Amino acid sequence: NGTLEETYSGQRVVMAFGQQERALSRFDRHNDTVRRVGIHAMTYALLVMPMMGILSNANIAVVAGLGGFLTVKGLATVGTIAAFITYSRRFAEPLRQLGQLYNQVQQAFAGAERIFEMLDTPPDLTDRPGAIELGEVRGEVSFDNVTFSYVLGVPVLKGIDLHADPGQTIALVGPTGAGKTTIVNLLSRFYEPDEGTIRIDGIDIRNVTKDSLRRQLGVVLQQTFLFAESVMENIRYGRLDATDEEVIEAARLANADRFIRRLPEGYATELSERGANLSEGQRQLIAIARAILADPRILVLDEATSSVDTRTEVHIQEALRGLMKGRTSFVIAHRLSTIRNADKVVVIEEGRIVEQGTHDELLERGGAYHRLYMSQFRGERKAGERSHTISP
Repeated sequence: NGTLEETYSGQRVVMAFGQQERALSRFDRHNDTVRRVGIHAMTYALLVMPMMGILSNANIAVVAGLGGFLTVKGLATVGTIAAFITYSRRFAEPLRQLGQLYNQVQQAFAGAERIFEMLDTPPDLTDRPGAIELGEVRGEVSFDNVTFSYVLGVPVLKGIDLHADPGQTIALVGPTGAGKTTIVNLLSRFYEPDEGTIRIDGIDIRNVTKDSLRRQLGVVLQQTFLFAESVMENIRYGRLDATDEEVIEAARLANADRFIRRLPEGYATELSERGANLSEGQRQLIAIARAILADPRILVLDEATSSVDTRTEVHIQEALRGLMKGRTSFVIAHRLSTIRNADKVVVIEEGRIVEQGTHDELLERGGAYHRLYMSQFRGERKAGERSHTISP
């Protein structure tokens, strides 16, 4: 099932790289393995019933033979032997049913084994004993000497010190793999730091319940996930008690209302698994609308506009600026032009903060941020020149 689902979900990649033969060969190998195992299982299953029948008939033969001998010797009557044979038949029938049930139970165990393996997996993080509920917050966030590693001994973040006042917009920039997304994952408490402390309004987030913490956060992750439900319900996921009017208003602020109304059934349109019947940009707009509806005190925007066309990005940035007003916001974006208005730009390289300041201050310093900005500016300019060259 896993191979079939993966092949089906990745069919565009398979076709784009011309790997149909390889995908078919891989599927055939897995299919042959399943077929061999299935034949063995079916063989054993089909042997059980004949064996039970043979044993049942052998039992009757033994009773009849022994009964005949006892009757000849005058130790039993024909009626007694007939009764024993009848009892033997009735006794054999439950045994045959047990044999059939055994086959079904074995098939159930095969599937249940993986289910129980998943259910028995302990959660990565649990609330501490006595953890408190985090109430309404002002939005002050601080990272104090935070170190974190996914693999023991290989730190991804090293000694991160970062402070955000309530209502500030903090832009996290740096090369791929620098640790930007890890910072917001730690803030959302998907992981816990190896060293150091993360506080919201002076409270260590390890001392509050995960649910109450995440109710204060609005998150737009890099990998947008939509459920196989209507567009309306996917947006309402941000706040389940929201009215239809509030959902539509959130979509309008995210610049998603226009394209949603063009869908076959508008907000009632059912999405396929993971929202596959929408473009990447449309999925991201719905995710932003979901975050807007949640109306959080702290926003986490991880590559929120990385897959949206330039025109749509302008509208989204206008909506996000209104949303972020008065809220503490952490924004990750590769397009440095989208974070010029951030209150603080934090440059991260190899898991360390190397620079902090406003956009203009960091450009004047001529350091790491200046290098990133200029390299991106030159890259965008070259891309623009190439597009003009190939245009008719």
